[in-house]
Amino acid sequence: MRKRTGGTAAVAVTVLALLVSSCGGSDTNDGSGDGGDDSQVTVAALPLTDSAALYIARDRGLFKKEGLDVRIQPVQQSIQALPALSKGQVDVIASANYVTFLQAQEKGTLDVRILAEGVRTAPHMMDVLVPKDSPLKKAADLKGKKVAVNILNNIQTLTLDAILEKRGAGPPAYRQIAFPQMGAALEKGQVDAVHAVEPFDSAIQDELKARVLVDGGASPVESMPISGYVTTARYAKQHPDTAAKFQRAIEAASKIADEDPAAVRKVLPTYTKVKPAQAESMGLPAYPPTTEPEQLQRLVELMRKQGLLKKDVDPATLVVK
Repeated sequence: MRKRTGGTAAVAVTVLALLVSSCGGSDTNDGSGDGGDDSQVTVAALPLTDSAALYIARDRGLFKKEGLDVRIQPVQQSIQALPALSKGQVDVIASANYVTFLQAQEKGTLDVRILAEGVRTAPHMMDVLVPKDSPLKKAADLKGKKVAVNILNNIQTLTLDAILEKRGAGPPAYRQIAFPQMGAALEKGQVDAVHAVEPFDSAIQDELKARVLVDGGASPVESMPISGYVTTARYAKQHPDTAAKFQRAIEAASKIADEDPAAVRKVLPTYTKVKPAQAESMGLPAYPPTTEPEQLQRLVELMRKQGLLKKDVDPATLVVK
């Protein structure tokens, strides 16, 4: 297991009410197509490694090169920004976990379009952690135990259930706890384990000396798409040029992240409270420079298998080209 260094991952979070009020002003594109400034793009983003390409594009002038004024609004969960996205108060959600948005598409509550992939799973980009003195020693020990996830019936439960099933282990009893509160919940014994993503994964290991019980990027979910840059069909149709420019900038930034992990490690401390030394050691996801519908199909099939989708969804119809 890789060595962890000290640091904290406490991240300032903007609540949805603030996000909506700050995005709803007259100087911000409201998605209505009737006079909004097409150069302005408001993006809701989580303080996760998933969002690294967004900040690389910002810092390296890739948005400016495309003539875009991208405004980033932090959120704690991508689901928090769903109402703002549907109302046009947010144009794009970065680090949007696909499970939530594919379910919204199926239910008809949101007509989703994917501008670019965010990340795919990689070894130790998320882990199931237990206290250092926990009696839980192997994956099978998680059966019936309380495990914290950021959102119930979502990407973390989906992937962990698949990993545990392959190992012949029974499912845990999941508890919804936001990433920033997972360390405290584990320390107080409110849960038996936490399923944490970076940068919270490393922080909990550092601060509590927690140990890894299960690698959340292991088979059979290795290299699986889990998040992306999502907008609505309405926005993509009304602002095709802006959508294409944003897509190009993100794909260029993802290419940088894919080819130069040091660029990701350098940008992480700028939008999280992760210290540079900690960023150097944490596990990173994969940053695909292009969106591949056939890879997204793997996720759709797993969702169907676990009952998170009732009908088939063709990812190719959702990708903005």
